[in-house]
Amino acid sequence: MARKTGSDDPLAPLTLAVGQEELLLDRAVQEVVAAAKAADADTDVRDLTPDQLQPGTLAELTSPSLFAERKVVVVRNAQDLSADTVKDVKAYLGAPAEEITLVLLHAGGAKGKGLLDAARKAGAREVACPKMTKPADRLAFVRGEFRAAGRSAAPEACQALVDAVGSDLRELASAVSQLVADVEGTIDEAVVGRYYTGRAEASSFTVADRAVEGRAAEALEALRWSLSTGVAPVLITSALAQGVRAIGKLSSARGGRPADLARELGMPPWKIDRVRQQMRGWTPDGVAVALRAVAEADAGVKGGGDDPEYALEKAVVTIARAARSRGRA
Repeated sequence: MARKTGSDDPLAPLTLAVGQEELLLDRAVQEVVAAAKAADADTDVRDLTPDQLQPGTLAELTSPSLFAERKVVVVRNAQDLSADTVKDVKAYLGAPAEEITLVLLHAGGAKGKGLLDAARKAGAREVACPKMTKPADRLAFVRGEFRAAGRSAAPEACQALVDAVGSDLRELASAVSQLVADVEGTIDEAVVGRYYTGRAEASSFTVADRAVEGRAAEALEALRWSLSTGVAPVLITSALAQGVRAIGKLSSARGGRPADLARELGMPPWKIDRVRQQMRGWTPDGVAVALRAVAEADAGVKGGGDDPEYALEKAVVTIARAARSRGRA
């Protein structure tokens, strides 16, 4: 979990998120945006990369508005800003504008250290987002995720989850969310074993990815391996549902940069890029067919049918065919 220093108010004039852990950096931004929108639903959010923040851009974005609107300005990879733009940012730090929250995402380290020091000297609210390279750090992260969800997990269960899922924090966070959603009461090692035994590449999300990409044979192979190694069928139907819903959400959204769509759809930017690649060949009718297939499989897995494995195989084949519906039109 990200560590905070200084003011703990996400609406502080300046938030400095330091580190290279993408999930934690994204969460630092999301926390500020959520707080700003809670204070003013019409908050204007600008999410910028270094090439978009040219000399003079920050002054333009932070100039007084006739309507005194609340604004959040996010600057990613601040260590890569040009020297002239860094001068603009440092000047702004000396006299921040009212109703505006500036969020600087900085990798830390020597590059761009002058800006980092200036932000800290200006009293920035700092969120530490270090890359979690040690198993103990990832274990602490998992425990924190369960606590944040208000759920109890046995120490052995947390360790088993880290061992099974690996080092990717996004996957660990997703696994915790799935267990919290599907399991009642204390989450123990046996539950984690049922859900996550087997090779990582044969996970429920791999089944879903191959299905929505129209690769039926590979999806069926991953499905059979997952089931043979003890992955819970309900986890697979959940992953299939998430995959199809993501296709539907993105296909109906207006165009834009991944960061903008991520805020609109509630997905991380990296997932927007992945879903964009997966949605080729999909039609609105195909999405509807796939969602019905997932619902039928879910009912079969949860007791509505005699053969959960067959229900899943049928859903995977139907989804893969739906993924190629545009090509058959």
